[in-house]
Amino acid sequence: MKLIVKFNLILILVFLAGLGVAGYISHELLQRNAREEILQNARIMMQGALAVRGYTSTQIKPLLDTQLKYEFLPQSVSAFAATEYFNELRKKYPEYSYKEATLNPTNPRDRASDWEADIVNRFRDNEQVTEQIGDRDTPSGKQLYLARPIRISDARCLACHSTVDAAPASMIEKYGNANGFGWKLNEIVGSQIVSVPMDLPIKRADTTFKVFMTLLVALVAFIFILLNVLLFFLVVKPVNKLASIADRVSLGEMNVEEFKAGGRDEIGTLSDSFSRMRKSLVQALKMLEE
Repeated sequence: MKLIVKFNLILILVFLAGLGVAGYISHELLQRNAREEILQNARIMMQGALAVRGYTSTQIKPLLDTQLKYEFLPQSVSAFAATEYFNELRKKYPEYSYKEATLNPTNPRDRASDWEADIVNRFRDNEQVTEQIGDRDTPSGKQLYLARPIRISDARCLACHSTVDAAPASMIEKYGNANGFGWKLNEIVGSQIVSVPMDLPIKRADTTFKVFMTLLVALVAFIFILLNVLLFFLVVKPVNKLASIADRVSLGEMNVEEFKAGGRDEIGTLSDSFSRMRKSLVQALKMLEE
């Protein structure tokens, strides 16, 4: 097997291994970064919901307390305000969603679906868990969800949710007396769940990966060709020329032209050594002839 063939086989194996490792690492890194970007969007949405809840509780509800004696206004409820805020957002970005999923809600629209109820029950089973992150397939594509527990930490919430008798009459009139009661202090009754689409960041990561791998393969191909050209002109061609001259000398042809490789590299050193050997051989033969 020729030297250049051996060299190319080793080079191909090295390049393939390098491409495989680089491809795996870059793909995992891009996918991880895409997921972090999605998660960051979910956290921003969650903080937005908390900000709306806080604003409603501290600045809106006090202004409406007097009117609540005559008419129940859901706008005074922080959970309602946060949900309505994101409903407005969904008019432009329908793939994003926010829900305060509750096992026994006053407002029927807040009732937890099967998968949301599973999240709430996991919080209830392990109260040390403060956050859940996962993904799920939906008709609109894959989505990442971020969930945090809704815990009754303020006794004032029980004014509307402890018993039917303690609840405001205006609220009973609006929502009835069948749901939203029996809550207890420090009990986890639901979960704030933010859902963010994963398709766009993942597609961007895949596109970046394809462009990166295309450029990397092109660079490897260029290096491969360049190394072969250099190997041919700097090693293979001079060695073949030197081998041809050595073969002619071995057959007794002493007047062959000298091979000057030039340079001070290994090929040049080999060429100079061979020239000295040929001259010594010619001198030795002349001495024998005399």
